Amino acid sequence: MKAFFESRDRADAATEKLKIFAQPQRLMILSHLLRGESSVSEIDAATNIGQPALSQQLAALRRADVVTTRREGKQIWYDLANDTARLCIRTMEALLTEEPDPQQVMKAAALVEAMPEKSAENRTTGTGTAGFAKIL
Repeated sequence: MKAFFESRDRADAATEKLKIFAQPQRLMILSHLLRGESSVSEIDAATNIGQPALSQQLAALRRADVVTTRREGKQIWYDLANDTARLCIRTMEALLTEEPDPQQVMKAAALVEAMPEKSAENRTTGTGTAGFAKIL
């Protein structure tokens, strides 16, 4: 892996990725999704963003492949796309405080590394929030 100073293309690509996080409402949404999959109404209730802005921000996160979606009837559920997204958000929450604690940053990274990646099967079979209702 090349360091940013060794590749302008790599630095440009990283800047484009960082732009998706450089918006307060998106950070709020992503932070909420660290707690697990949520419906649009749950995200709205937790963040107080409001419907038009929430829809715009969720669309931007989908286009950037930072979140995944699944439909259940009329309800759309959102989740973080992968462990990379989880690590980015956890690290930002740990670092971007008034007094960052390097130990908290390392702890955030360790939590993500210890988490098994959710499989597509687990997301669609309901082993998340409503797993208790799964019929075998």
